[in-house]
Amino acid sequence: MIDHVYISVTDIKRSLAFYAEALKPLGWSLFGNYSAASGPEGVPDLYGLGDDMYGKGTGVGSSIWLRQRTPGETGLYLGIVCDTNEQVDAAYAAAIKAGGIDEGKPADRTYFAPGYYAANVADFDGNRLEFVHKAWNPKRHA
Repeated sequence: MIDHVYISVTDIKRSLAFYAEALKPLGWSLFGNYSAASGPEGVPDLYGLGDDMYGKGTGVGSSIWLRQRTPGETGLYLGIVCDTNEQVDAAYAAAIKAGGIDEGKPADRTYFAPGYYAANVADFDGNRLEFVHKAWNPKRHA
């Protein structure tokens, strides 16, 4: 399951309005922003939209985070749901073994939220994957 996607846009305000209206019939809504000032260097300001399950703890939801595009930026950023920290570790190890580029070893990312554990890798074309376990999400598999 996809947890989240970052979409790089040229106009945050216009894009937020577009995505909010386009996804409203599907139960998605604006839910808040993330300030880069509260995280490590390289994490941008983010502007969030989520489905009707996202962040409620009653099921595993999905989100889209808009970020300001930088000159020459390309590629996709995709967050993949993991049910445990061990799955994050295993996916990260497999991606590195397959030739992926380390962009953040498995670790707690409490600057996003308590219980947020993730690892980041890039492929050969600069597309990025984040393997993420959110402690508040119910497990999807028994």
